[in-house]
Amino acid sequence: MDLRDTPAEAAFRAEVREFIAQNLPASSKRRGARRFEDEDREWSKRLGDAGYAGLTWPKEYGGAGAPYSHQAIYLEELARAEAPSHLGVIGLGMAGPTIIAFGTDAQKNRYLAKILSAEEIWCQGFSEPDAGSDLAAARTRIEDQGDHFLVNGQKVWSSFAHIADFCILVGLGVPEAPRYKNLTYVIVDMHAPGVEVRPLVQITGHPEFNEIFFTDVKVPKENLLGEIGGGWQVAMTTLLHERGTLGFALSATLDVAVRKLIALAKEHNVVDPILRDRIAREWVELQALKYTNYRALTTLQKTGIPGPEGSASKLVWSEANQRLTKLALEILGSEAQLTDGDGYWQYQQLRSRGNTIEAGTSEILRNIVAERVLDMPRSR
Repeated sequence: MDLRDTPAEAAFRAEVREFIAQNLPASSKRRGARRFEDEDREWSKRLGDAGYAGLTWPKEYGGAGAPYSHQAIYLEELARAEAPSHLGVIGLGMAGPTIIAFGTDAQKNRYLAKILSAEEIWCQGFSEPDAGSDLAAARTRIEDQGDHFLVNGQKVWSSFAHIADFCILVGLGVPEAPRYKNLTYVIVDMHAPGVEVRPLVQITGHPEFNEIFFTDVKVPKENLLGEIGGGWQVAMTTLLHERGTLGFALSATLDVAVRKLIALAKEHNVVDPILRDRIAREWVELQALKYTNYRALTTLQKTGIPGPEGSASKLVWSEANQRLTKLALEILGSEAQLTDGDGYWQYQQLRSRGNTIEAGTSEILRNIVAERVLDMPRSR
């Protein structure tokens, strides 16, 4: 298999690199993790105007109709430049594709263009305090009131909720129905009466995740996606798209981190064979992740349906990033206690604690891989 870029892919990669070099604000390089600066919205608008938002979306919905390989290249180049992603990452990777698949014409006309331009930001209302990543155990209620739905409940770990305009929400719509047939999927206006967002301040000192409380929130019937009781099928489409090309962004991010780790080891003249062996392990893990993602991309290009590799990639990346940042602090030694200067590795280690929770906990991802890839019996 020839893993090099085709001439068309090479030309696209060069185009993306040139765009980033010419348009990325000097202060917008990743500052350890997402921090939602004002300039990020302007950067997102530039990405949308240039056609890089919604690359694989059909042209009739404002996308570029580009192949998935172009999406992978775009994500790789953003990560390698340590540039901010589009601020509407939930809208682009999850809400938008779900609306394209299940939305009415009115919903598509209302929401899709403003997702691309970052004019409206979206968040995801899936995880709950008592259910964790087990979506089928959701207890937030979406009650049919005839001319509208009434939403009551709580969601947690909702990235972007504190700046979001809309939420893709899954809740208990048919309580008496069997598991997996009792969920309903709706679009909720985050500015509606009864919606309360409480940012969760992490150990880094920054609020990236949020709790969302819904108290008698009225949701118009036209905000339903799919059918009442059909929310599980709609949600699976959302999650497939979330992880479809996620692996390329993660492996590119890890590639940057491994190169920084090697540079750090050289700077500190690491000669301890055990430390050098641990550094080598992270390089090997990176290569395995890259080739797994190439295989996943091949399947995606042939079938148009993301495979389970995205779950495996996210699992491997999250634990590798935690090990890698911990190793960097060990190399720094007593310097790791200092936060003067940019404090890059100190911040990265603290931020990495969320890696095994966000986008599916490691426990849930191991279940997915065990049941859907290895065909092992269900745990319950």
